[in-house]
Amino acid sequence: MNTNIELNQLVKCIGDAIVVADAHEKIVLWNPGATRIFGYSEAEALGNTLDLIVPERQRQKHNEGYSKSMETGTTRYGASLLKVPARHKDGSTLSIAFTVGMLFDENQKANGVVAVIRDETERFAEERALKKRLAELENPQS
Repeated sequence: MNTNIELNQLVKCIGDAIVVADAHEKIVLWNPGATRIFGYSEAEALGNTLDLIVPERQRQKHNEGYSKSMETGTTRYGASLLKVPARHKDGSTLSIAFTVGMLFDENQKANGVVAVIRDETERFAEERALKKRLAELENPQS
């Protein structure tokens, strides 16, 4: 079995979004999964900041956390699955789940992040509807 997998092929064929941003939050890698989830083509995303997909109300917290991660070279989210809102090109809100990894230069200084992102919008809506239905069954109106 040949285990010599070409990285570019792997990035392109995976269904989840793979997004890499540099130390200044500029998007430097945007795979077809990211285009499918967020609606922006690779050409539209590359060179833009992550504000492209971070909803307005989350930007300040996101930017502060990103800056701190670049300064310290650490993220408290390394192995955790984050579940947050995101913004689609058409302006609609998405529910996404992702993991994030820190990237470092040859001097071990943080110089970016990679995120592997999954669209959970449909599952989140189904879960919310089920919780609402359960609450209605547990507390019937007389």
